[in-house]
Amino acid sequence: MTDEELLARVRDAFAELEPVPAQVLAAGRAAFAFREPGSVLAGLTGDHDAAAAGLRGSGLGGTARLLTFAGPDIEVEIEVTGSGADREIAGRVAPPGPARIRVRHPDGELACRADRTGHFAVPAVPAGLVSLVFRLPDATSIVTSWVRL
Repeated sequence: MTDEELLARVRDAFAELEPVPAQVLAAGRAAFAFREPGSVLAGLTGDHDAAAAGLRGSGLGGTARLLTFAGPDIEVEIEVTGSGADREIAGRVAPPGPARIRVRHPDGELACRADRTGHFAVPAVPAGLVSLVFRLPDATSIVTSWVRL
């Protein structure tokens, strides 16, 4: 029996005895639709409760989280506030500068712009998984890792 035949038998056995749930297959396929070829990844490097960090105004009207993403020559800091079905994201890009921003989530995207100081805000972001894509003036793109809000 060849390796390919053995793998085919193992695959068939798993498909019959413990098939992959349809929603898992759908999520896997959808992940490829969210790829951003040519973008630089800014991974999550910090996730803190704003009240624990001692920030003024945190804890008003719900909880707040501070998330930091870092990549080569860029850092993104966001504050996530709100509870229930929607969140608000306010943040800044460093080094500061304008950018077009897309907030990706499983049901679609929201768009906004960072001003020349790198600050931005996005209201009504659906709770759940999100990733931000920053298109910079030099046509490069930065994409954050996915995080659950």
